[in-house]
Amino acid sequence: MPALIVKVTCGTERVETLMQAFTVAATAAASGLEVSVWLTGDATLHALPGTEDVVIPHSPPLSQLRGAVLAAGTLTVCAQCAKRREIEEADLLAGARIAGAAAFVAEATATDATALVY
Repeated sequence: MPALIVKVTCGTERVETLMQAFTVAATAAASGLEVSVWLTGDATLHALPGTEDVVIPHSPPLSQLRGAVLAAGTLTVCAQCAKRREIEEADLLAGARIAGAAAFVAEATATDATALVY
C-alpha cells in the first residue's frame, strides 16, 4: 500500500492548490515514498492526454510533476467523476487508472498511510 495518498479535488479554478498537491506528491515520490494520487472533480481532466499543461511561476510544469508521479507511483481517477465526464480507462494517460471509493478508503486507512486532501 502507498505511504502517501494525495487526493486532488480541484482543477485550474484553484491552480495554486492543484500545483501544490502535485508538488507534494512528486517530492514524496522522488524521496522514495510509495505515492498514490487520486483525482476528483475537474482534477480528473489532468489524467487525459492533450489536456493543456499548467504552468505557474516558481514551479515545474504540471506535466513534469504528473510524470514523476506516474513514474514512481499511482495516478487514479475517481470512478464516479470519470463516469460523469464520460471518461473511460482507454482515454487516460498511460499508467493512470480509474477506481472507486472502496479502493480509496482501503489505501487511505492502511497502516502507515498518510492521506492529504487538496
